[in-house]
Amino acid sequence: MSSVKEEWVKAAQQAQDFAYVPYSHFPVGACLVTKEGKIYTGSNIENASFGLTNCAERTAIFKAVSEGDKEFSHLVISGNTDEPISPCGACRQVMIEFCDPSMPVTLVNKDGELKDVTVGELLPYSFTEEQL
Repeated sequence: MSSVKEEWVKAAQQAQDFAYVPYSHFPVGACLVTKEGKIYTGSNIENASFGLTNCAERTAIFKAVSEGDKEFSHLVISGNTDEPISPCGACRQVMIEFCDPSMPVTLVNKDGELKDVTVGELLPYSFTEEQL
């Protein structure tokens, strides 16, 4: 693994420390990298009204977009799972809205095991503006 990718994985893992998870006790962290190399991290933020919970991936993407960045090169997602963590459907749909389908996504488990996929592999037959 390259030292840059190691930095991104570490950033995603550290973002888990900021998760607000009083209900699930399931912290998730994300590290989103822009094409210019800027890093946005995110963690999941729960709410007693569960539907209002926001995942780590969406937190990172929304932070970036809200600050004017919309061109991304890589996303890392880290969780305390046995297998490399898999993003939920809502996060996959947000990824396809803002990321190229060929963009790499690295999934990380509690032991640091990695699985590399693309946004398109995570959401085949995605719903995009072409369907509107």
